[in-house]
Amino acid sequence: MSSLVKDNPAKRRFEILVDGALAGFASYDQPQGEVLVFTHTVVDPQYRDMGVGSELVRRALDHVRARGGRAVPRCSFVAAFIDAHPEYATLVIDEP
Repeated sequence: MSSLVKDNPAKRRFEILVDGALAGFASYDQPQGEVLVFTHTVVDPQYRDMGVGSELVRRALDHVRARGGRAVPRCSFVAAFIDAHPEYATLVIDEP
């Protein structure tokens, strides 16, 4: 199983492709400077319980970090991921 996570700014979301098929996405509000407010995460049912959602969020947050950005985890899945992976806590800010 190969995967690719990419930012799709036109749709304001990070997408994960598994073997070339869209498997899920993490939506964000209109960026406010370098801040992304993550609002919703969706994983196609056929890819659930395979770690696809966690990989999506991990790589999206890595992308935010690489750009020197910050994140607001309004989405409960993103917030739970950060709680379970405190190495991402330094990216979190309160609502801008």
